[in-house]
Amino acid sequence: MLDVELIVSNPEYVKMSLLKRGFEVSFDQFLVLREKRSELIKRIEEVRALRNKLSKSIGEYKREKKDTTELFEEIEKIKNAVENDEVTLDKIEKEMNDFLLKLPNLPDEDLLSGEKENNMVVCVFKDKPKFDFEIKDHVELATSLGLIDYERAAKISGRGTWIYTNLGARLEWALINFFIDEHLKDGYEFMMLPNLLNYESGLTAGQFPKFEEDVFWLKDESPKKFLLPTAETALINLHRNEILDLKNLPRKYFSYTPCFRREAGSYRSEERGTIRGYQFNKVEMVQFTRPEDSDDAFLELMVKAETLMKKLGLHYQVSKLAAGDVSFAMARTFDIEVWLPSIEIYKEVSSVSNSRSFQARRGMIRYRNAEGKVEYLHTLNGSGLATSRLLPAILEQNQTKDGSVIIPEVLVPYMGGIKELKVSK
Repeated sequence: MLDVELIVSNPEYVKMSLLKRGFEVSFDQFLVLREKRSELIKRIEEVRALRNKLSKSIGEYKREKKDTTELFEEIEKIKNAVENDEVTLDKIEKEMNDFLLKLPNLPDEDLLSGEKENNMVVCVFKDKPKFDFEIKDHVELATSLGLIDYERAAKISGRGTWIYTNLGARLEWALINFFIDEHLKDGYEFMMLPNLLNYESGLTAGQFPKFEEDVFWLKDESPKKFLLPTAETALINLHRNEILDLKNLPRKYFSYTPCFRREAGSYRSEERGTIRGYQFNKVEMVQFTRPEDSDDAFLELMVKAETLMKKLGLHYQVSKLAAGDVSFAMARTFDIEVWLPSIEIYKEVSSVSNSRSFQARRGMIRYRNAEGKVEYLHTLNGSGLATSRLLPAILEQNQTKDGSVIIPEVLVPYMGGIKELKVSK
């Protein structure tokens, strides 16, 4: 949620910042409501003070044996006026809150305006792999090597799902365990999260109300619950409605979860196989920091995600997203995109983002600073990493002429010493 005081003091700045996202907004009605709210609060406080004063007079009237009838009538009249004003105030505050919840985060000032066309590649790791034979795509490789069963997944679940089988399941699990070990080495706390979340969790993370249709809801469940689309949604809510101690900052967490999203795969060649589906695995990192430590935390998350990619030995690029391509709740995002040789396209395997105070304001996530003042924290997240596109990249970038695949060296210990996936004869 945006800072209301910033909107009030400089609405034109906020308006122009959001325009970089392609989001047009007028604050005229909001500012009118804000003024009405201030007037109502002032009036309610004055009337309450008068009511309290009159209430104290009741004892004096009784001691002096005066008639209190008119006094009680006046108190009752004031009470009714306050209640009416409170109802009006509630309506105004709900209207203001609904308006604020629909506003995306302000993009950082250094971001370019526009969408994907203005994303900027900021670094590249390794050269694109070259082959002296006709390469296979990841679907063909996964099928021929017995790593993924698409047909049986379609039979028991439907389109947009898959089954990791035998060495495919072991390779997927090797990736996850490698990531977990690396994050533990770096001092991040490992959290095993529920996969069912309540509405407030989606609201705090910035996914609701705008993206309510993008998640899977449990039917007839009260209160409403949904399947988590990413561990970030749960991790961000760990400290909802809390005030953290300065000495305990920053807080660094990570979690492995399956992720569930309604944005299922299309029939485009670039989204075949495990590139996009209803369910996939991901390890997610989250940090809660002081505002002044926010930029350093972002850099740390970027280095961590890139280090994992470098250890896997895969060719990738890092893109700084333009304002319009940054997600609703984020102020900045860098994507790590892995190369898929068969379709000559980069696909995102990690997004590292800084929400600044946007999520913290929605979830009342705060800390007490050195002067004892309560302030909003900054929240950051980064995939560390998502596997459903990594496995295809490993298969395609590491394939050999005979259809085998070389396993990245860092994963060999997790594969029980297996160094190569070979076609069974």
